[in-house]
Parts: sequence; C-alpha cells; structure tokens
Amino acid sequence: MARILIDNVRKSYGAVTVLHGFSLDIRDGEFVVLVGPSGCGKSTMLKILAGLEDASSGRVLIGDSDVTDLAPGDRDIAMVFQNYALYPHLTVRKNMGFGLKMRGMKAAEIDRRVVEAARILGVEHLLDRRPRALSGGQRQRVALGRAIVREPQAFLMDEPLSNLDAKLRVHMRAEIAALHQRLGVTTVYVTHDQTEAMTMADRIVIMRDGTIQQIADPDTMFRRPANLFVAGFIGSPGMNFLRAAVTADESGARVRLYGQDIALPPAAAAAAQRSDGAVILGLRPEHLRLGGEGPITFSVLPELVESLGSEKYVYFAIPPEHQLGGEAPSEEERRGDMMIARLVDAGDIAAAEKLKLSFDPRNLHVFDINTRNAVREES
Repeated sequence: MARILIDNVRKSYGAVTVLHGFSLDIRDGEFVVLVGPSGCGKSTMLKILAGLEDASSGRVLIGDSDVTDLAPGDRDIAMVFQNYALYPHLTVRKNMGFGLKMRGMKAAEIDRRVVEAARILGVEHLLDRRPRALSGGQRQRVALGRAIVREPQAFLMDEPLSNLDAKLRVHMRAEIAALHQRLGVTTVYVTHDQTEAMTMADRIVIMRDGTIQQIADPDTMFRRPANLFVAGFIGSPGMNFLRAAVTADESGARVRLYGQDIALPPAAAAAAQRSDGAVILGLRPEHLRLGGEGPITFSVLPELVESLGSEKYVYFAIPPEHQLGGEAPSEEERRGDMMIARLVDAGDIAAAEKLKLSFDPRNLHVFDINTRNAVREES
C-alpha cells in the first residue's frame, strides 16, 4: 500500500493538450475513481500513472519514490484492463502466476499466492481451465487475481467492467468494493459510468476536457456539486435546470418559479448582478413529489412516462420563461426544454394526464449563469 501523488501533470500530443495541470493526492489505502465523458483525459492520466504514457510535464510519486521516469515494471503497481488480457493458451493458474514467474519467484511461493488469490475470488475450481472455458465474469476475476498475486503498492483499473452485461456489472462492482475493503490496497479506478463511481469510491474525481471539475466523496458530490457540469453528470436521471430572474431588496433575494416566490441565499443576488439579473436553478428529479404536499406546488401535463416498475420517470415541458435556451454549453448540462420527475410508488400515470407536483425549495441548487459555478451562501 502507498500514497500516490500526482503533481501538475500535463500531457500534449503536438498542439493538442489532453491534460491541463492534473494534481491529485491519493491517500494510502484509498479507492479513488476518475470519471467523466469520453475524451476527458481520465484513461490518459491512468496510463501516465502506470508508465504506459510519458507526461509532458509534472511528477508522479508512488510511496516515497518519484516514478515519473520509471518503466511500468519498476513502479510496483498492478493494472487490470478492460479486455482482461489473458493468455488463451495458459490455464488460469498459469495466467495468474505468469508475472511472478517472469520475475524469477520460486514455484512454491507462486503457487501459494495463486491459490490464496483464487480462494479470495472464489475461482479455486477454475485453476486448471483455460480462458475460453470461462464466462466474462470469471475472466474478470482471473484478471483481478493476476493483479492480487503481485501484492503491489497500488491497483490501477481501466474500465474493468465495461465488457460485462448490466446484471453482472452490478455483482462485480460489489465484489471489487468488498475486495478493496479486505486488502486495503490503494486503488485508482477509471470509468465513464457515474453509478460505478458513486457506489465504489472513497473519493470521486470528475473530469472534463482534461481538467478536474471537482474532487469529493460521493455524498458531497451529489449534495454539493461544484458547478453545472458536475450537477448534470452526477445523478440518474441528471439534475433539471431552469433559468429564473432574481429580485433583491432589503429582505433578501427571491425568484418567481411556477407563479410562486421562492427565497434564495443572499449570494444569489450578487450572482444575478454579475449577469443579466438571472440565475440557473437546479432540482433533482427525485426531489419532485407527486401531489400538492410540498411548499411549492404546480401542475404539469406529462409528455412521456417511463415505467421502471417501482418508479416512474415523468417528462414534462419547462415553461418558456424558465428555459435555458442556447446558454448551456453542453448536452451534459441540459435536456432541451424538458424536465424529469422521478416518482416512487406513483401508481398508474399516463401521458397527457394532468399531474400535480411539488418540491421543497430547500432542495434547489443555484448556479451563476456566467461562470456555471454553484452559488453558495458562504460565498
């Protein structure tokens, strides 16, 4: 186990920069997930950490050693790949022990480590099979076992579950999380799936266009997103966004939403003054309730209802005065002119059937229109 320090790492390919000064301090034994849309630089950062790519500038430290210029084999890390990377002609036993054999370790010690890793992963009965006789989940366990037997300072995992079906991904997520708790090895995990990030990480690093948007534990990331991008990326379905005009006087800042006045933090007035008198409000789909019991109540006409059994996703139009229009710079920050309500135990709901919804204004998030950053009361 070891602390990992990534210090101002930049990576460019000619005139194209894919990492803009990436810095991260990963604690000994921590499980950190790098997450973001395709092309954000997360896999490039993992390859630099593994030594498979050279950094254009910056440093990488693992434990007490500066490994920036070391070859991958000298970094004392183990990597788990998306495609398993198993040798098809070798048995599971030989696949798991191959790296140790190449290092010249004695056969008895290799066998001890392989058997122990197989026991931890529940693949003892598969040790004499070849990869073609294994399912996708079994192959992934073997790939994990090959990393475990190394007893490295850190595990690096590059989207290891992306080739599995949805049900097996859920099962393997739990297995990897339990394995980390048992072994306590520092782990850096890359994924594009925010559900994997939320369920597995001690801390999440959200990336976009080669830059870090926010570093936080899953609960903080969900409840206090740093900006509009993070708010829209984390959560399923993503956060709803509305434009709202702010009025301010000696009694405080207010917006009028669905015909009702809502008090906002004083900082919202300052944010509105920096723009054209408006802010962006965010409201998560699960904070909308069916019926008129909440402080803010309004009626909608659903345009689409998706049923997931115990819950329903209800899509309805945003009033024109609250639409973001062309202001949102990316699809992660908007879904056109629609909002979504995530309703649990809602009974039968049909499209074109008028519904009454409500929400508590304490669940609203406020964002600066110009900077896209969250507006905090303490700011």
